[in-house]
Amino acid sequence: MTAQIRLPLDQILVGDCIEQINKLPENSVDLVFADPPYNLQLQGELVRPNNSVVDAVDDHWDQFETFQAYDRFTHDWLRAVRRVLKDDGGLWVIGSYHNIFRVGAALQDLGFWILNDVIWRKTNPMPNFRGKRFTNAHETLIWCSKSEKSKRYTFNYDAMKAFNDDQQMRSDWLLPLCTGSERLKVDGRKAHPTQKPESLLARVLLSTSQPGDVVLDPFFGSGTTGAVAKKLGRRFIGIEREQDYAEIAMDRIARVKRIEDESLLKIESKRTEPRVPFGNIVERGMLRPGEVLFDQRKRWFAKVRPDGSLVSDAAKGSIHSVGAAVQGAPACNGWTFWHVDRGGNTVPIDVFRQQVRAEMRA
Repeated sequence: MTAQIRLPLDQILVGDCIEQINKLPENSVDLVFADPPYNLQLQGELVRPNNSVVDAVDDHWDQFETFQAYDRFTHDWLRAVRRVLKDDGGLWVIGSYHNIFRVGAALQDLGFWILNDVIWRKTNPMPNFRGKRFTNAHETLIWCSKSEKSKRYTFNYDAMKAFNDDQQMRSDWLLPLCTGSERLKVDGRKAHPTQKPESLLARVLLSTSQPGDVVLDPFFGSGTTGAVAKKLGRRFIGIEREQDYAEIAMDRIARVKRIEDESLLKIESKRTEPRVPFGNIVERGMLRPGEVLFDQRKRWFAKVRPDGSLVSDAAKGSIHSVGAAVQGAPACNGWTFWHVDRGGNTVPIDVFRQQVRAEMRA
């Protein structure tokens, strides 16, 4: 708790990211989202067919003399991040083909454990004006835990499945670039050349953090991470070496309205719900010994035993093992597989488990 008090929560620290990270307490942040310099190695101006100049990323902060210099910088900031990340924390890094492979190698060199690479497929990518390459229509995000031993990292699987119309969330995300009213501008020009859309950060934070978690962004830029964190009830620490960007981000975040109803922010997970043994359902009389269970299409049947196990023509054992055995499957969720007749209606036995859980929460 002492370390938590010392954290500069909901602040933007102006300065070198490595120096600022090293001032933070060890094992103090829950999630890191990093959008480091891409090291684009642009040579000359990009020009559209109408001879207008493309507002590309040619700022000094994206310039490195050699790949080796970029690699040293990458190892240094990742090493600093690893020190402040909690043992069960998570790290996201986003990049383009110019840098993401070098970053990925550095992550593995330093002991991070890659959980997913996610493709952000842009619905409205910038065209390839010279016509010499494929249109670069995506960026890659790498999501990692602190180490191979980190098993309790946050992943809100059920929330993401509900978000995706009860389908598992895939690792290819179709989202638009930051455009229109969301794009920050100063004197009619982009305030930041690589401003990320809030939809992208919302998906990162909703999937891998909890309300109240501390999210660190060491390359804060125009403040998208902070804006989304504030809106979703997370705390943030931003680090930005450019004073102009920091001021733009501060002004932006000050205008963000937090979701006031905290109950809306709570993320439910089936894995955190109280465990209810099937035997408890039997001893409470919700199911009777000798009662017949069946699958939804009534292809397989089993009887309930007094000890909370099942017996069928194919096997005897738990609701899960018997469900797997009758199907010839490697595994089965018996709670959703088995059903029972109640007044002529087919009812999944999970209804009884949810009833017990509701009583436990009351």
